[in-house]
Amino acid sequence: MLTSPKESRSDRRVAPRTDVTATAGPERRAATEPLRVAIIGNPNTGKTTLFNALTGLSQRVGNFAGVTVERVEGAFRMHDGRRVAVLDLPGSYSLSAGSPDEQIALEVLLDRDGQHWRPHVVLVVVDACHLERNLFLASQVCELGIPVVIALNQFDMAQDQGIEIDVPALIHDIGVPIIPTVASRGEGIEPLKKALFTAAELPPPARRFTLPSEIEASLVPLVAHLEKGGFPTGTARMEALRLLGVRRGEAHLASVPDLVRQLDAARDAIRAVGHTPEREESEARYGWIGELMQRAVKRRIASTETTSDRMDAVALHRVGGPLIFLAIMALVFQSVFSWAAPMQDGIDALIHWMGSGISGLLPPGDVQSLIADGVFAGVGSVLVFLPQIAILFAFIGLLEQSGYMARAAFLMDRVMRRVGLHGKSFIPMLSGYACAVPGIMATRTIDDTQERMATIMVVPLMSCSARLPVYTLLIATFVPALPLMPGLDLQGATMLAMYLLGTVAALLIAAIFRKTLLRGPVRPMILELPPYRWPSLRSLFVSVWQRCLLFLRRAGTVILALSIVLWALATYPKADVDTSLAPEAQQEQQLAHSALGRFGRAIEPAVAPLGYDWKIGVSIVASFAAREVFVSTMGTIYGVGGNDDALLQDKLRSEVKADGTPAYTPLIAVGLMVFYVFALMCMSTIAVTIREAGGGRLGWKWAGIQFVYMLVLAYGAAWLTLVGGRALGFA
Repeated sequence: MLTSPKESRSDRRVAPRTDVTATAGPERRAATEPLRVAIIGNPNTGKTTLFNALTGLSQRVGNFAGVTVERVEGAFRMHDGRRVAVLDLPGSYSLSAGSPDEQIALEVLLDRDGQHWRPHVVLVVVDACHLERNLFLASQVCELGIPVVIALNQFDMAQDQGIEIDVPALIHDIGVPIIPTVASRGEGIEPLKKALFTAAELPPPARRFTLPSEIEASLVPLVAHLEKGGFPTGTARMEALRLLGVRRGEAHLASVPDLVRQLDAARDAIRAVGHTPEREESEARYGWIGELMQRAVKRRIASTETTSDRMDAVALHRVGGPLIFLAIMALVFQSVFSWAAPMQDGIDALIHWMGSGISGLLPPGDVQSLIADGVFAGVGSVLVFLPQIAILFAFIGLLEQSGYMARAAFLMDRVMRRVGLHGKSFIPMLSGYACAVPGIMATRTIDDTQERMATIMVVPLMSCSARLPVYTLLIATFVPALPLMPGLDLQGATMLAMYLLGTVAALLIAAIFRKTLLRGPVRPMILELPPYRWPSLRSLFVSVWQRCLLFLRRAGTVILALSIVLWALATYPKADVDTSLAPEAQQEQQLAHSALGRFGRAIEPAVAPLGYDWKIGVSIVASFAAREVFVSTMGTIYGVGGNDDALLQDKLRSEVKADGTPAYTPLIAVGLMVFYVFALMCMSTIAVTIREAGGGRLGWKWAGIQFVYMLVLAYGAAWLTLVGGRALGFA
């Protein structure tokens, strides 16, 4: 993070305020084309909340071309029907491209990301409480030759802290529309929408400060070289100044030949006149920002202790802080069971009603079996867990928006450092509770390569939401809801134990990596603690809605396709079953003769030492596509030829071996959950590890190490659970 120098040099001058004309005009927009807006801002400015307030549910999530950085786009319409397309760029402290997220933001704004989506207007979100730091990024964006609007967000909190901002003075000095907003309450949104269209018709802003003449002269050859490389004049000036502090090459500059030599020559020329090239940009920008703050911002004398300070005295207490964090986690996992149960029952009843209704319209045969036993038994067995996934994501969003998530990282820093990780590593690990893919992507905030790789290697050990259907099925089937204490029963405690097991294992494995393959010193943590704030219910709802849609999309594509394939494998080839036998016995004959049964029998010796039969073995293999497929596979297996009205839990409890003993016991269920705590059964996680670890042979190497060590750990831990449980008399 850039820090402001205490003093600006006396030889730097503020440019005349009347100069607002850029050398490169805005990109022309066709009358029928939507206005394209890119949102950028520092982390913790409320950027995502503002994006949600603008776009609502009209969003889609994907990745930028060629990278795993999440690309979130949305849209909205004005009252007169005018359309606006909005792109939420990754949070960035500056355009220095010091991280992959900042690199992507820079390439989009420079129209060099290959997406053909250069914005007509850039919306810069700044935190009114930390205006000086946030204006650094805004000053860079203002030099890109694109119209700019600034959203002065969290304006109410600034007023509460005694910060008086002269908005007209800011507009006059910066030369762009500035709209005060409170995104969490939707205040200022309508004026902001109008300002976007107004800015699109204005000339782009330009640099508002001047450099010393000797610095300007030293940069002239570099600016000319960048212009020859395709940069507009205004953008070339910004790039020339920015590149002085860049210590490594950047992908979007590869098209500019001989750039390194020109950059070195500019640095040498600046050193020759007694300046430090690496400090020129920060000193020039912060010098201008400092003068601007003196004119436009006043601070009333206020209490030195804020509400956040008083809350942190409790939340960050050496002893009480970790206990509070543990209590919050226990509440989350208990609520996954208690709050979701009524909604699950409703979804389950609806699915069975729909399946029975559609089956009743079809004549008996393979088509009826496909619809009832393949589609509804497979996909339906996963959809019932949607309420639990929604509750989990709601709690994670609540912790993030309230500002508590950063406190959790601070609390865990002491523990993380003992295993060789940075406190910032805990944020990606916490994100792994929702999904390992964004958790691994979040490691970009870790500067040290060794620490980042160690974090990537252990993030999948955090129990993600895809494991939740597996845990829920097994706990609800085999673990009784015995009360342990007020607000916590044995089912909730078992769920919490699975999450704690993965977390502790992640810390221990990280320590091993940091002492072997990824040795290196642990850097001190510098973490910005945002103030506590009330979460935006609208933004929280939009976030949960988007994640639920992604889950439903997976259920409607991957899980549906696999359910149909598994149904076909379990149905063909047809067996000559003995019709005099009970339906369950006929089902066993058909399954044993089918392609799925034969495959299961072939792999059964590999899983038998863990106490699993071939049905669990097949389900584990199928779940490599996505962990929750385990549940749909078991639903498909037990739905073929069976009673549609029987719950999967009842079938698992009643399943017996040839000798009449139960096929599945609580001990086997615990061992299976332990297996899924450690096993890397997720193609998406492997893919993102390959890319984030460097791609190519290097990426495949680390992904291979990750998959193998987790599989060995899962198998060994499940075996120890079974053997140890039997030794303790839990057979």
